[in-house]
Amino acid sequence: MSNESRPARVTVISLGGTIAATTDADPVATTVVPQLTARDLVDAVPQLRDVAVVETLALRTIPSCDLTFENMIELAAAIDARIAAGASGVVITQGTDTIEETSFALDLLVRSSAPVVVTGAMRNPSLAGPDGPANLLAAVQVASDPSASGLGTLVVMNDEIHAARFVRKTHSTSPSTFHSPSAGPLGWLSEGRVRIVVRVAPLDRIAVVRGGVVPPVALISAALGDSAPYLGSLETLGYEGLVIEGFGGGHVPARMVAALEELAGRMPVVLASRTGAGEVLRGTYGFAGSESDLFARGLLSAGLLDGRKARVFLSLRLAAGDNLTAARDGFDRMNSLLAHGDGH
Repeated sequence: MSNESRPARVTVISLGGTIAATTDADPVATTVVPQLTARDLVDAVPQLRDVAVVETLALRTIPSCDLTFENMIELAAAIDARIAAGASGVVITQGTDTIEETSFALDLLVRSSAPVVVTGAMRNPSLAGPDGPANLLAAVQVASDPSASGLGTLVVMNDEIHAARFVRKTHSTSPSTFHSPSAGPLGWLSEGRVRIVVRVAPLDRIAVVRGGVVPPVALISAALGDSAPYLGSLETLGYEGLVIEGFGGGHVPARMVAALEELAGRMPVVLASRTGAGEVLRGTYGFAGSESDLFARGLLSAGLLDGRKARVFLSLRLAAGDNLTAARDGFDRMNSLLAHGDGH
């Protein structure tokens, strides 16, 4: 039998989350907790057998708010191992609360170019019209399709295909919560067929050292009237980097500037926009606390990355051993890839 005629092999790895959440044995229970495994989820979608040979691995059964960087490093290694063993692609099921961060971490950590797809659910299995089975079926369809190779980690929800580097959760309960405000989806599914209409270049992979431990990076959002007196305490608290989400195109109150400049002399301080879409300006405004003022004081630009993704990127770069100069080069390279697709 030729390789072309062999059915795709897809591994589904479960981490928990709403897609795996059910009530416990108490007949009057009204709340749900993650309990279902990857095998439980796959067995509930018999249509999967027409798409691929599906193997399963239950790695965690927890809410996604409890996932860590170390979990993502372990998961990335498991993904690479499954693909090296012959899997055509891998699907990750997890809670949606942190998908925009975990999927981007995998985008930076997984070495294989085979499809890696993250999915979940907004409606748990005990509700009318749960979306988990449809999302799992769509994710396996994408993971088994060769056209999804070489795009980095993808997020498939509500029959849309998003690049992990751009996707955001934008609503607390809606099944159509996932969007890519700065770029739009890469494609969609129609009648079970995968449609990729936009392609992105693979990102540079990050090799984590430091014993697999990811140093803490703070994420702070500028707010009306805030002076952020705690900035001077970040090092004492053990933080090794900071991402500051500024107003609009990248602005902070003037009263925060001195503390940010002092901190930027000792650790990477990255300026992002709290809007969650668009990119940080480079040289439009010149007042104290503006983007050009902050860059002149040593802050780094998150560019097209929102604050949460900038924190993921900086955390993993620091775990790879970057110093301040290397972190700056890393963000420059990342934004070149995001803006031009080829790094040039």
